Amino acid sequence: MKNNLYFLVVLIFIFSSCSSVKRTLRNECTVVSYNVENLFDTVDDPKIPDEEFLPTSEKKWDSERYQKKLNDLVRVISEVNQKELPEIVGLVEVENRTVLEDLIQTGVLKNQKYGIIHEESPDYRGIDVAMIYRQDVFQEVSHETLPVVFPDDPEFKTRDILHVTGKIKNKTVHIFVNHWPSRIGGDEKTEPKRVLAASVLKSRTDQILAKDANARIIIMGDMNDEPANKSLFETLGAESPDSGARLVNLMMPDDAKGLGTYFFSGSWNMLDNLVVSDALIKGKRFQVLDKKGFIFSNDWMIFTNKNGDKTPNRSYVGNKYVAGVSDHFPVCLKMIVK
Repeated sequence: MKNNLYFLVVLIFIFSSCSSVKRTLRNECTVVSYNVENLFDTVDDPKIPDEEFLPTSEKKWDSERYQKKLNDLVRVISEVNQKELPEIVGLVEVENRTVLEDLIQTGVLKNQKYGIIHEESPDYRGIDVAMIYRQDVFQEVSHETLPVVFPDDPEFKTRDILHVTGKIKNKTVHIFVNHWPSRIGGDEKTEPKRVLAASVLKSRTDQILAKDANARIIIMGDMNDEPANKSLFETLGAESPDSGARLVNLMMPDDAKGLGTYFFSGSWNMLDNLVVSDALIKGKRFQVLDKKGFIFSNDWMIFTNKNGDKTPNRSYVGNKYVAGVSDHFPVCLKMIVK
């Protein structure tokens, strides 16, 4: 009996060790960028204007609706890759660290030991950017925030850019999570604000590439601009994957097909972008699969309007609760890491 018990313990140890090695030596990594559309908790924070998302507001944002939102977001994140949960997820429009802690404790994310990187931004709406990551794959080294300040409009407050430095299989990776100023007020009128945000990002990536021409950089987020717009194409210098440029926009191929992540006034807009340094295009042991990003959606995430257009199913239309998950589709990339 003792021998049988000893044999069983040894088998369990071997199986556990093999499973651990398999996890560590996986050669794929999935990166997701997702505007989760107003992920607010239900508690009033006197420091930010969150009154719109409280149980007492016209939206009647209560615990039941909040929990459904969390469940739906986890479902999206878990469906991006049917084989494995994403290793890195950049998130846009989160209220605070609390909602991130609630998110990683929901559903299938609960036992995956996701880490959180988040800092409060001065944004006038009280929303921030953040990153969650699987700690068994990505190890944070440091992070910083890059303020986006407008000298000609100092009262305008927007989201900081989050810069995370970490390692995957002992290889350094720089990740930037962005949410640039919106187009409210008109595309042309607001464009200079997005150009300035792009210049802040460009300055930091130039510093990194000056030190290491082969630096691995991943830029993600809701830029509120499309790949061919001035902020991304000219200021940041993000060109097509086959251009040979130092920075390439992985969403350009889908944008050229008329696809997008956000539907407005009858047309698609590729507002959510994935930009990488050329080291992730030409690298052999650390490379973006197929040299492009992709838009992720499933039928349950889609709303069909009266014109037959299929659009992201959002949480609210005005103050009317329609029980969707987000008004944006996420964008994703897969990397081969050896």
